[in-house]
Amino acid sequence: MKPLCYKYCREEFDEKGTIKSFEINCPDDFNFAYDVVDKIAEEEPDKTALIWCNNKGEERIFSFADISALSNKAANYLTKCGITRGDRVMLILKRHYEYWYTITALHKIGAVAIPASYMLRSEDISYRIKTASIKSIICAEDKEVTDNVLIAAKECGIENNLYNIRCDCEGFKRFDLLLEKESSTFERIPNKTTDPFIMYFTSGTTGFPKAVVHNYSYPLAHIVTAKHWQNVEDGGVHMSVSDTGWGKASWGKIYGQWLCGAAVLVYDYVNFNPADLMDMVVKYNVSTFCAPPTFFRFLVKSGLDKYDFSTLHYVTTAGEALSPDIYQSFSEYTDIEIKEGYGQTETTLILGNFTGTNVKRSSMGKPSPMYNVMIVDEDCRKVEKGEIGEIVIVPDEHHQY
Repeated sequence: MKPLCYKYCREEFDEKGTIKSFEINCPDDFNFAYDVVDKIAEEEPDKTALIWCNNKGEERIFSFADISALSNKAANYLTKCGITRGDRVMLILKRHYEYWYTITALHKIGAVAIPASYMLRSEDISYRIKTASIKSIICAEDKEVTDNVLIAAKECGIENNLYNIRCDCEGFKRFDLLLEKESSTFERIPNKTTDPFIMYFTSGTTGFPKAVVHNYSYPLAHIVTAKHWQNVEDGGVHMSVSDTGWGKASWGKIYGQWLCGAAVLVYDYVNFNPADLMDMVVKYNVSTFCAPPTFFRFLVKSGLDKYDFSTLHYVTTAGEALSPDIYQSFSEYTDIEIKEGYGQTETTLILGNFTGTNVKRSSMGKPSPMYNVMIVDEDCRKVEKGEIGEIVIVPDEHHQY
């Protein structure tokens, strides 16, 4: 089966093989859960979708057939609990594998998934409940998480719509056990591509966090992210270092990767240890890898000779500036260039060092073909090469995602 990314886009390349134009072919009723997850499950049921492991030595490997069936069970259960199209459901599931089939279930129902970090306090959760009119919360078993969720839910009057996983907790329904009795088939619920699909809250660097809503075309916009920046491979294994509560999880742990036919590796840890994480990279033969610059700083400072990079052939980074010395140390030792990229919660990848481009140190790269990006001065005049300016995105009829 040819990766589905080719079905949903049209691409043109320059003589170096670098993407120069990209157009999404999005049906009016596109739904990632049915048209990608279920489609792959139908055509290649045993194809690996998710490899999950943790720092306790536990492992679970899920095929697309597994994700399809589990998401159907979850969709049936949530529907019986009153979750319907348009309802907002918060997910605080850390790096637990339950996240993948749960968010897929919400996409099938037509509910709006709101991924959130396990580090949120009760007041942060209350703010999000009120701002987004959240109806229900599904969270991890962590006591600090459940305590904060329960406080916020009682304050906002949604304490009867709380679910958690992996342990029994007062005030919560045991989501992962209750869905086991449900049917593994689920009748498709129609949706429009323009319907709300997923909502993220910004980090709130200026004022309170803002709610950002993406529609059902959002996964297709991440074809560029996965195929042309992360360079994932059909049948390969990709790993992005991110908690599921952050937008980077959508960039590197589900949508573009599955559209391109790659499996996703998830290492579920409590305390960050770069050596343990790199052991998982080797064990599961990860070929494409994405992490924030902080991770590479850890590796360089602790000594690159301690780690095995033999399986890696493509590495990307985003989230903050990558210092030239870290880039140089890593690339000289591994012979792999770290390719930076940049985007926002409100967008997908805006700038990137794309496949086929020569990497310029400390550069975020070239504009994505999906966006009309300009560098302008304070008078909105396009600056000349070498001048300092601000990045702006200019909407037009050819750049609408």
